[in-house]
Amino acid sequence: MNEHILLFGQFLYRKGVISRIDIFKACQYQRENNLKIGQLAKRKGWITDEDIERILVIQEETREKFGEVAVNEKILQQNQIDELIREQKDTYTLFGEALVKLGSLSTADLMKYLKEYSRLKITGEEASESTT
Repeated sequence: MNEHILLFGQFLYRKGVISRIDIFKACQYQRENNLKIGQLAKRKGWITDEDIERILVIQEETREKFGEVAVNEKILQQNQIDELIREQKDTYTLFGEALVKLGSLSTADLMKYLKEYSRLKITGEEASESTT
């Protein structure tokens, strides 16, 4: 397996399609809009900041998923975790989608470059294009 995996943003940057600032803005957009399970649960009023902190401390020690810890500690119920995961999946913005929403890339170009990127990943080729 290839030790170095070229991320989609790096691929677009190396092709000269987007800038480092575009990458930063898209990542920032994702951080602000792709809420974590704890943030979603807090927004619903199901948990507090203290609950989140407690779960995160346990999670760091056990390496379990946030939802697993929340259920094991009886902070949330499994049906609540399931609902949060569905909501998270429904609202998640991928990196390429963020670029489109920010106007850094058109939808047509996104589809074109995703196809090219997928072929690159399938064949295992390294991106050798230089930045222009």
